[in-house]
Amino acid sequence: MPTYLPFDPNPRTPSVVPPPLACDSQFHVLGPPERYPVRPGAVYEMPTATVDAALKMHRALGIARGVIVQPTTYGADHAVTLDGLAAAGPNYRGCANAIVFNEKDDVYLERLHRAGVRGARFTRQGLGVALSKADIDRAMARVRELGWYVKVQPEPDGIAASIAAYRDLEVPVVIDHLGRPDPARGADDPSLKTMVELLRRGNFWVMVSLTEKTSKAGPPWNDVVPIVRAYLEVAPDRVIWGSDWPHPVSTKQPPNEADLLEFLFRCAPDADARKRILVDNPVQLFGFET
Repeated sequence: MPTYLPFDPNPRTPSVVPPPLACDSQFHVLGPPERYPVRPGAVYEMPTATVDAALKMHRALGIARGVIVQPTTYGADHAVTLDGLAAAGPNYRGCANAIVFNEKDDVYLERLHRAGVRGARFTRQGLGVALSKADIDRAMARVRELGWYVKVQPEPDGIAASIAAYRDLEVPVVIDHLGRPDPARGADDPSLKTMVELLRRGNFWVMVSLTEKTSKAGPPWNDVVPIVRAYLEVAPDRVIWGSDWPHPVSTKQPPNEADLLEFLFRCAPDADARKRILVDNPVQLFGFET
């Protein structure tokens, strides 16, 4: 198993403070391993990244809300996410890993819902949690019953190649990591075109995240700015932002999260747009109180 690098332990405050009640729409909690053992066959294991460290990062950024997304490291055992939600409090929500529909019963799903879980993430095949078409269809039925949203992690070659199973859903669908377009291909990139088409449908959302791995130019990732602005032009009310802390499977040193927020602010230079992305849109999707 490769060695992956830990998060920056010194979170800083961004040059522009986020609006009140700003939300980090995706971060993970991992370890410590003696309390949360990695599932057999896990593809990756990260250095410990506790909920306390995550909340410290949020305080430094000026973030008041967040969504803990279950990592594939633990599969269907959501103890780390449940404990994280209990520690973080009512301003936080959770997103389950979709393998939970295969391995846990309705009582467990109701426990997740009561704890604040409001979505299910369908992760890319390379992370070791693969679902068949029949599995996905069963999961979608339960998603609808629970009133959750669907979250789709694109494959490394982009969402255009992996959207087929989710294209015709009628529930809210969040596409992670900007859909993983290739900024070097500009407006002709198939995943960028696919994302724009999906966003025009009305029930698809996109998360601004993984900026540092999407960019081909490197920091400050200016080649990704046109991609975010294209999405904001099409669907300003369905764009959200996530730090993706602690930046799983990073073989290069992960960025300071303030740099990621400052990137977002270059994409959305006016206060109203920032408030939509960081406050209003998360309220609509995750069910935070207004």
